[in-house]
Amino acid sequence: MTLKEYKLYFSEELSSVFPQTEIDTFFFLLIEEYLGFQRIDLVLQPDFEISSEKEVILNEILNRLKKEEPIQYIIGKTEFYGLPFKVSLHTLIPRPETEELVEWILKEASENTKLNILDIGTGTGCIPISLKKNLPNATVSAIDVSEEALKIAKHNAELNEVGISFILQDILEAESLNVIANEMKQSIIDKEITSSQTPRNDVKFDIIVSNPPYVRNLEKVEIKNNVLKNEPHLALFVDDNNPLIFYDKIADLSKKHLSKNGLLFFEINQYLGKETVEMLKEKGFTAIELRKDLFGNDRMIKASL
Repeated sequence: MTLKEYKLYFSEELSSVFPQTEIDTFFFLLIEEYLGFQRIDLVLQPDFEISSEKEVILNEILNRLKKEEPIQYIIGKTEFYGLPFKVSLHTLIPRPETEELVEWILKEASENTKLNILDIGTGTGCIPISLKKNLPNATVSAIDVSEEALKIAKHNAELNEVGISFILQDILEAESLNVIANEMKQSIIDKEITSSQTPRNDVKFDIIVSNPPYVRNLEKVEIKNNVLKNEPHLALFVDDNNPLIFYDKIADLSKKHLSKNGLLFFEINQYLGKETVEMLKEKGFTAIELRKDLFGNDRMIKASL
């Protein structure tokens, strides 16, 4: 089958599941990954004959797409903030809204300042890796409750050639952030500290950022099948009765561990913007700013003490 013929076949097979624009995106991603072709090659080489071996591979992927399996999981990677990232079923697929959060942080940070930055609930590591890539003088650490997610994050740090300290930690169980002091390869507290020493109580961060689980179970009806059936629920959902559980905990920890004039950034549930702002106000945070994402939804918050 020629490249042009296969594109037509590919589109027809997926037409009942996805809009054409999304089908086209899938197709061009796949021919780049498995044929080494760019979008322009469809115009330049429409009669290129796809080998039977490659056609078998493409058809297997086509069947997985029909079942609404995310293309990122199928090819095992994606792009975020212009950087390559490996993904797996243990990590959420990075989203454009989170790129906006990274952009906001970078606008607030000085490239030449030796900032201490912490990301809580890192997943693929897309936030800390993107920050470190653009703030080379910063010391960056990241926490996640999933050991498998941290393996992916560490791989992504190596892939993007940045040094980040990754820590396995259930943030809801953490009494402080001093645990990080004993885990970091280059401690921001004291270069001589060892795991046998008692961590000091003054570990400070200039920026704490988190994109924690925030989708309520009642909102599952709004979630597309490709997300609901594939992405890790541990990283997505919270109990309807306590939807701000992570924000509440992280805000309390941030009160103890933000440096003077330090900043707290959250990605949030679009329906709980006012509630999240009020919670931060009650805890004594100031200069609270709520921002919308590219889709017009309340999605990001910045606050300081």
